[in-house]
Amino acid sequence: MLIGLIRHGLTDWNAIGKIQGQSDIPLNDEGRMQAAMLADRLLQEPYRWDYCITSNLSRAAETGKIIADKLNVPLLDPDDRIRERAYGQVEGLTAAEREEKWGKDWSQLSLGQETDEQLQARALAFMEDISAQHPNRNILVISHGGFLAQLYTAFYKDKYSERIGNLSLTILEKKEREWNPILYNCTRHILQNQR
Repeated sequence: MLIGLIRHGLTDWNAIGKIQGQSDIPLNDEGRMQAAMLADRLLQEPYRWDYCITSNLSRAAETGKIIADKLNVPLLDPDDRIRERAYGQVEGLTAAEREEKWGKDWSQLSLGQETDEQLQARALAFMEDISAQHPNRNILVISHGGFLAQLYTAFYKDKYSERIGNLSLTILEKKEREWNPILYNCTRHILQNQR
């Protein structure tokens, strides 16, 4: 079984550095182009995908629809467990606004945000359920940067810590009970088109 983990395409809030969290911010035109670039890449690669599933936030859902349509694979019902972290009072603020309001250590404060442990628990539950429901299938999962970062931390501790790029692709292969990374946080499809 393969799982292709994808962060949604760019939004206007991404572009200006605002934390989106569970605010339902749509893709912008660049994000739609990024999704098409990844779909084109996936068509050229040897992996074949059986299904696509997204979070129920519109930026992930639209990214998934663009990819699923181009690959001609079914889009499963959205799963709210793969939504972005809830950031509470921090949603909609830039780094400068967060620091001005609460200081550089704002992330250590209790501002209504979901904890790492809560996010990791729902990420692991999703992965367990999806692999039980669809064994021996290859599934693309379109989610969010904060969610994916915590999933990778739950699986691999501190081995992977780089920022998860918009429309990045990570491929994990399930062997018995282990999820082995084949590809991590790759944005080659975007970098090739920027030249």
